[in-house]
Amino acid sequence: MDRDKLRVAVENGYIEWQKHALEQMIERGITRETVKEVLSHGEIIEDYPDDKPSPSALFSGWIKSKPFHVVAAFDSLTEVCFVITAYKPDLEHFESDYKTRRKK
Repeated sequence: MDRDKLRVAVENGYIEWQKHALEQMIERGITRETVKEVLSHGEIIEDYPDDKPSPSALFSGWIKSKPFHVVAAFDSLTEVCFVITAYKPDLEHFESDYKTRRKK
């Protein structure tokens, strides 16, 4: 995934919000602005280059001292970012850095 092109797509509003993502965001109290901020300024903590139809990644970012994760894909042909889901990571699934998955 070309991180710089994804950032440009987000900044220019070339974002497709998947229905699942919007439903989860409403349920979890996560705004579109928070998601855009994580995508623009957060870091990729997991990369999924083989995802179809487009490669995706798990982004991690801190907004107002709270951790957030966003899974997004980027279509390099259309240069559109697809937001798949967003959530607030918890210590049950992640280490205290909220980036490292706990071993099962």
